[in-house]
Amino acid sequence: MNASGGPSPSPAAGFRARLLLAMMLVVSAVTVAGLFFAQRNLAANVQREFEAKFQGALAARHAAEAVRHAALAERCRALVRKPRIHAALEDNALDLLYPSARDELRDVMQGDSGSPAETGAYALRAVFYRFLDGRGAVLSAPDTRDVGALRAPEEAALSLAGAPHRPQTGYLLRTLNGTGVSLAEIIAMPIVSTETGEVIAALVLGVESAAPGPARAETGILSGLWLGGQLHLPALPPSAREAVAAAMAAIVAATGPGEGRLSVAIDGRPYFLFVNRLNPDSQYPPAFNVSLYPLADWRARQLRLRWQFFAAGALLLAAAFVASRWISGRLARPVERLAVASEENRSQRQRAETALELTSAELQRSARFSANASHQLKTPVSVLRAGLEELLAGEKLSPAMREEVSGLVHQTFRLTNVIEDLLLLSRMDAGRLQLELCPLDLTPLIEALLDDLSALPDPFGLAVETSVPGRLTIAGEKRFTVLIVQNLLENARKYNRPAGRIRIAARREDARAVLTIGNTGPGISPPVRAHIFERFQRGPVGENVPGHGLGLNLARELARLHGGDLRLTHSDDTWTEFEVRFRLAAPVQEIPAAAR
Repeated sequence: MNASGGPSPSPAAGFRARLLLAMMLVVSAVTVAGLFFAQRNLAANVQREFEAKFQGALAARHAAEAVRHAALAERCRALVRKPRIHAALEDNALDLLYPSARDELRDVMQGDSGSPAETGAYALRAVFYRFLDGRGAVLSAPDTRDVGALRAPEEAALSLAGAPHRPQTGYLLRTLNGTGVSLAEIIAMPIVSTETGEVIAALVLGVESAAPGPARAETGILSGLWLGGQLHLPALPPSAREAVAAAMAAIVAATGPGEGRLSVAIDGRPYFLFVNRLNPDSQYPPAFNVSLYPLADWRARQLRLRWQFFAAGALLLAAAFVASRWISGRLARPVERLAVASEENRSQRQRAETALELTSAELQRSARFSANASHQLKTPVSVLRAGLEELLAGEKLSPAMREEVSGLVHQTFRLTNVIEDLLLLSRMDAGRLQLELCPLDLTPLIEALLDDLSALPDPFGLAVETSVPGRLTIAGEKRFTVLIVQNLLENARKYNRPAGRIRIAARREDARAVLTIGNTGPGISPPVRAHIFERFQRGPVGENVPGHGLGLNLARELARLHGGDLRLTHSDDTWTEFEVRFRLAAPVQEIPAAAR
């Protein structure tokens, strides 16, 4: 009983709920996985786009710097080939070096007005110049007004361990007169003797550095210089330089002379920090180009895309829920109908099982009754036959009485046959009849039965035709096989017409032996054919023919116990034919004579 008193949910409703839940789980998993991979793919595309944009901007900047350095280096090579400079150095007239160079280098020095003699994108704007001797020491100028003023520590920073054999690049922080600090790029160009081909000195030019600068509008990149543990990036607020300086120290310590990158937060805003060495393989102190790329717009774009994906996922899940509810309802309808039909089938099956149990019990009672009745009848019939035979043996009976008693004795034999058939059928119904099948030659068995048939009185004058092979071995038990064939022959004899005929034919067909027994005579009507193998069934033709209606049923049941069958194959007004099938016996392998 339901404790709540309400109706219990139907299995179909539970199935619909489980189907909806399963569909939602599957759709949700597929949607989440699809959105996850799509978002990750889009984020990767955005990352690649950012990398490409950043690398493109850096590449353009580096290309411009490379072109500028190449132009400056070529201009310096032209300067060191000036004849008057070579003459002063090669004649060891060092007191004439700077006065001689003043006129040669006047065009690269800024004038009093601050504008250089040269113009152009890569014009050489030198703010100072010095000469190094063959040992790399600075040759001081007698008058710094023409060569550019430098403080003593700044001038000492220009010296090298020896005269360079190739151009050297460096950077120098200069202290201006009360106006702060200026950054100059140093180019040390070796001077080669025209006589010996050896490096005898070097020209050091200090030019305006192009590294520091404000953020470019098209890229937003801030560029500066890291030199001697100090950051020179005027566009960066002083409050943010400590964070960049700490990140720079970590990158320089990790990468050494190479390049590195790192994400940093400056004043609460994300930046991408890129560092690369400006003067690799130079004798001057290392200098690093510092590039800061703002990530705020990129992060905002990522966040906006993420929220768009979340919104799209929510809409997809809502649409999937509505679609899943509709689909689950459509899919559950056949299941609901099936559940109703299954409940009806279960009820019908229970009723059928109950009826089968009652029928089985009834059949068992009938079988027990038939067996008991047959056993009980055998003794009285035997006693009756013995009394009639004793009475028949006496001499007090008249001829008429003796004929009557003989008829009664014959009826007792018929009654005994009926009792034996009933006993056999009851054993088969109870499943207690076990056959011992063995190879049995059907041909001599048929011949013996035909001999018995010819010994019986033949009021019809029947002709018997046979078509049986010389040997036809089946798997059977002789006693019951004889009973099958005997019943068919007896029916063919009884249900025949005067001057009629009986035909017996046997043949092999695959793994079966097929025996057909036909006879002339009246046919079996279609309504009777459906019941011809039922017990005690006798058609209108058999009303005047002796019999009790058990022969065909008994023969078919015995044929099926042999693994075969018995059926009516033909019946019309002139010919009726039955067919019985047996299994062929397995061939016995003969032992060779040499092995005997």
